[in-house]
Amino acid sequence: MTQATADPPADVPGAHVVEPAVTGTPAAQASPGTPGPREAALRRIAAETFGIGTLRAGQLEGMAALAAGRDLLAVMPTSYGKSLIYQVPGLLLHHSGTRTGPTLVVSPLISLQEDQVDGINDAVGPGTAVAINSAHTSAEQDQAWAAAEDGTAVFLFLAPEQLAKDSTVDRLAALGIPLLVVDEAHCVTSWGHDFRPDYLRLGEVRERLGNPTTAALTATAAAPVREEIQRRLHLDRPLVLVRGFDRPNIHLAVTRHHEDKAKRRAVIAQATAFVAELRGPGLIYAAKRKDTEKYAAKLTRTGLRAAAYHAGMPAPERTVVHEAFQAGTLDVVAATTAFGMGIDKPDVRFVLHADIPESLDSYYQQFGRAGRDGQPARAVLHYRSEDLGLRRFFTTHTPDQPSLRVLLAVLAAKDTPLARDELASRTRFPSRRITALLNQLQDTGLLHSDDDGVRLTGDPEAALALAVDLAETRGRVDRSRVEMIRGYAETHHCRRQFLLGYFGEELAGPCGNCDTCLAGEAAPSGAADDGGDSGGGFPVGSAVVHAEWGPGQVIQRDGDVLTVLFDSEGYKTLSHRAVLERGLLKRA
Repeated sequence: MTQATADPPADVPGAHVVEPAVTGTPAAQASPGTPGPREAALRRIAAETFGIGTLRAGQLEGMAALAAGRDLLAVMPTSYGKSLIYQVPGLLLHHSGTRTGPTLVVSPLISLQEDQVDGINDAVGPGTAVAINSAHTSAEQDQAWAAAEDGTAVFLFLAPEQLAKDSTVDRLAALGIPLLVVDEAHCVTSWGHDFRPDYLRLGEVRERLGNPTTAALTATAAAPVREEIQRRLHLDRPLVLVRGFDRPNIHLAVTRHHEDKAKRRAVIAQATAFVAELRGPGLIYAAKRKDTEKYAAKLTRTGLRAAAYHAGMPAPERTVVHEAFQAGTLDVVAATTAFGMGIDKPDVRFVLHADIPESLDSYYQQFGRAGRDGQPARAVLHYRSEDLGLRRFFTTHTPDQPSLRVLLAVLAAKDTPLARDELASRTRFPSRRITALLNQLQDTGLLHSDDDGVRLTGDPEAALALAVDLAETRGRVDRSRVEMIRGYAETHHCRRQFLLGYFGEELAGPCGNCDTCLAGEAAPSGAADDGGDSGGGFPVGSAVVHAEWGPGQVIQRDGDVLTVLFDSEGYKTLSHRAVLERGLLKRA
């Protein structure tokens, strides 16, 4: 269980605590305040029930916020103890007697749910946590519902797709849920690296549950992801805790290639060498399913214990690979991004990317599976600039306009709300297709959803046009994120400074543990040719306006290059000198 790690290692920095307004304006540092009786009670539960005597930075602040009824967004790496942040106040609320309903935890994977349930029940006692999912028989699920309804269960785990059933939401609403937890919260946003359409209903579900205090938890979320999580879940001025993204024990490197065959040979050679040198297992991430199988086969021929993993494999086969890797009987898994959530193996010594990832968000999440024990690990991106074309192709967003027209026509024909199952019946689309189409329309502002169903509140042609415009905007933003990956691969400055800057954190000087630093090539990332104006008028985090691209925020400074995240265009890089000389930006 993730919170079972006791004291933080010596190299773990403190949490960055911010409290932004819902509008996303620059955040101010929050003072944790003087500990009071509530904090003392939370510390006591953490120590006596979970055996955690020393809390990591940010944990107590998060617990206290939830116990006081304040929404929370916690961005902290896996194994840091995000689970403890909701489990301790969940017990406190339950035992206080003021609310008897269980804490509802929405988690995307059955394996994650079962691990959490087992950990809570081991620490607190059998029956404290229950899960309702396909891994349990109907009789076991009935028992879990009964335990939630009679107050025996303190924690109830569900998958997001289960909340698509109105009957399930109604049953939960009757329980009086005091605390809603959204695990892997980045899945709620299409900015995120593992977007899941089922998560998009959670804001609506939260309202139907009476807007309980909500905790959104994720291991990685850049500024736009954090802002969209808050908006999608309808969080009310949440406390936002961002634990430092730096993983100083992981050596970062990029190996550039011109020929695809040479790149593939280099990946195989490096994986083989790392298994021997680092004496631990590793991961290879590839973009295509067939490539994972090729890498696994070639590694097996070298004598390594290797296997492929991708979404096209039967579920039982994927389970075998997952369990073998966790058990330490595989040296290397070659995988697509399907090998992701639920991987919490502390001794992964290397992560190689055979293909360029879709964004720095996903890259950080994937290579962050290395070195979770705090020991040295390696992350290498094998970069071939020609591969950027494939990633740009995947950023094309084309709404299914004929299907949207059919759905909009059905909605326009009724003045009253239509339930999703009725929409499926009238359109003859599968229910999941209905969910996907409604997701494309929900940001147009012309749909209204409530307990009774979905209703169109404007002209159907206007709704269709807005959906197309929003898709085009998303495409521009996603293409800009591919350019940020290119920037990371091609930077001549410290790679760690570049990466942390993307997530809105500044590293004072070169890290000393990336390839450019060790080669003596890295100049301080913040050094700029600004005509002697060291501030330049546009510090990191400042709100700006561009005449053509509109409002944005300065995200990063890399030498003379400013990176600005624009609302409608995504990430843009600008020469700092040109900005000053030509007046390209104005402070908002």
